[in-house]
Amino acid sequence: MIILPLLHRLCRKPKVATLQKQCAAFLPLCVIACLCFWQAACAPAFAQGEEYGDSFITGTLADPSNLIPALSSDASSSEVSGNFYVSLIKYDKSLVIVPYAAESFEVLDEGLRLRFVLRKGILWQDGVELTADDVEFTYKMMIDPATPTAYASDFKAVKEFRKLDKYTVEVLYDKPFARSLTTWMSSIMPKHALEGQNLRSTAFARKPLSAGPYILFEWKPGARVNLRANPTYFEGKPYIDQIVYRVIPDLTTMFLELKAGKLDSLGSLTPQQYRYQTNTLEFRKEFTIFPSSSFTYTYLGYNLKSPLFSDKRVRQALAHGINKEDIIKGALLGLGDPTIGPYQPGTWVYNTHIQPYAHSLEKAKALLAEAGWQQGKDGVLRNEKGEPFSFTLLVNQGNETRIKTAVILQNQLKALGINVNIRTVEWAAFLQQFVNPGFFDAVILAWTIPLDPDGYDVWHSSRAGGGLNFVNFKNEEADKLLEEGRTTFDRDKRKRVYDRFQEVLHEEQPYCFLYVPHRLTVIQNRFKGLETAPGGIFHNFTKWWVPAGDQRHRVQAQ
Repeated sequence: MIILPLLHRLCRKPKVATLQKQCAAFLPLCVIACLCFWQAACAPAFAQGEEYGDSFITGTLADPSNLIPALSSDASSSEVSGNFYVSLIKYDKSLVIVPYAAESFEVLDEGLRLRFVLRKGILWQDGVELTADDVEFTYKMMIDPATPTAYASDFKAVKEFRKLDKYTVEVLYDKPFARSLTTWMSSIMPKHALEGQNLRSTAFARKPLSAGPYILFEWKPGARVNLRANPTYFEGKPYIDQIVYRVIPDLTTMFLELKAGKLDSLGSLTPQQYRYQTNTLEFRKEFTIFPSSSFTYTYLGYNLKSPLFSDKRVRQALAHGINKEDIIKGALLGLGDPTIGPYQPGTWVYNTHIQPYAHSLEKAKALLAEAGWQQGKDGVLRNEKGEPFSFTLLVNQGNETRIKTAVILQNQLKALGINVNIRTVEWAAFLQQFVNPGFFDAVILAWTIPLDPDGYDVWHSSRAGGGLNFVNFKNEEADKLLEEGRTTFDRDKRKRVYDRFQEVLHEEQPYCFLYVPHRLTVIQNRFKGLETAPGGIFHNFTKWWVPAGDQRHRVQAQ
């Protein structure tokens, strides 16, 4: 474009009148030529848009346990199965509830009646249309006593389910239910594939049908799970052709695979990796780190059936003996925040008036003495029978941050005269052989913090002994508060209820709530279309894409 002004000035010089006339005739040709040159040189950068192709390869600590969402609670199952199913409604990137499989929804009769109208033409991968029959089947499956799910209570709150026509359903409640909308964010199951199946043994748990953005293509247990883009997905086929979840039961190995170019993402860096191994030009050229506030909390959970932890004074003593700040400094290198309950600090529901248990060995020892534990000559606490206070702390293999947390806890509790033996267990065995059946003394685990504060499934006594309330917490006041909190839409009233609920948990200490870690997600830089939002970096994953020249992993046609 610099050529045109120069040429124009040259043609205006008075001593070259003839040349001026020639230039005047020649100028339109120059303009056309320059525009063509500019278009050829620059247009590709502007015309470049979303392109199909490539694979997204990430790591998971373990195989999914079950690809029917209602039957699993582990992170791997949730992440993988989330690609297969759709729900009536969902949260958008700003955490606002919006239609999804439903084209519209209404809240009627002051919240006692919900109406959902499904989109027409949503297909399961076998070509069968998703209809109100599937929504009705899912509801009946969830309230069936034979369904081994930890998530039934929300559906059991429904007074009546009505299928009005092929695409319309109504849900009626006999009293306000605060989680009524979030209930219908649950995955819809295919009636034609699951009706009459034994959910405990059905092959569907490993070979699901998809109506979501991806389809299960291949599952090699202990190695990888491959998903392919669903060409009939109603929101449009994803640009990324394939997702590969590689089973790597160790976060350090995952990070090495990432640096070697064999993974495209890590869900979150460990603090050590972030502080010491990523701050190089080479790493930052290849990857981008997306820091965010984590919607998870890590806790020390006690088996409340154990005589060691049945007395709340013992649990309170441990809270006084544990220094959370030292854990955050030592295990997280400062990349986390201490917490006192099951809600995220800084959110409306978090009770800011609760005072944390002060780190005090004197207070801890006094409470232990009240509970009947006396220090012997060897420095170890013993009960009236002379039995030592000794327990095994379970930690899942491959999670170095939790293992370091366990080691710090071991040292801190030793100062009280308590012997802690640390045992690391592979994730699947950790859940299936120890946590789920209740064969443990204490565990270090983490929960995702839900956007709605209702904690019925984790804390209500009716859920004790299995499912999410595996520590067997039972408390009458907590039960009443949980029941009250889910039966009103009044946020101020819910705030009062859940503030008191947190006070009960703080006094009872069924968990020692430890910290909320910072999330440090890593994505390979060839992926475009990423958008940070309150809903998380992956909220628009189906719209991510890779320029053709940067694509690394071609997918063979099926």
